[in-house]
Amino acid sequence: MTQAGSIEGHPDLVEMRARYEEASETPQGQLLEGATLLAGVYLAISPWVIQFSATSFDVAIGNLVVGLTVAVLALGFASAYSRTHTVSWVVPLLGAWAVIAPFVILGSGVGLGMLLSNVITGGVILLLGVGLSTLVLMRSRR
Repeated sequence: MTQAGSIEGHPDLVEMRARYEEASETPQGQLLEGATLLAGVYLAISPWVIQFSATSFDVAIGNLVVGLTVAVLALGFASAYSRTHTVSWVVPLLGAWAVIAPFVILGSGVGLGMLLSNVITGGVILLLGVGLSTLVLMRSRR
């Protein structure tokens, strides 16, 4: 017995999930998911690549947590997009946070390497997240 208003009781649930899976299996969907995974991994390791982990430990930990979160979400999208698409809106927010995090955490003492790394990587994650969020819409317009 299902609750009134529960999605599990929706008669078109199987069709909706199939449509989401079909959208994620397109080359565009796979490219977005793979690029999001790589961007998340880079954001996680960037403090050690750019070498600001010792001078800005708080930003380094923030990048590590946000980057791993983006990477895990990307893995979820790649493996079960029909069940994880509802949280795809989180990825652009995480990208926006990566852009502004050095300023919020450090204020004015932001180094150039950290600034460029976070702004570029955060911007890429933001754009990829918007692409992931609109993946099904792009597919349904064809």
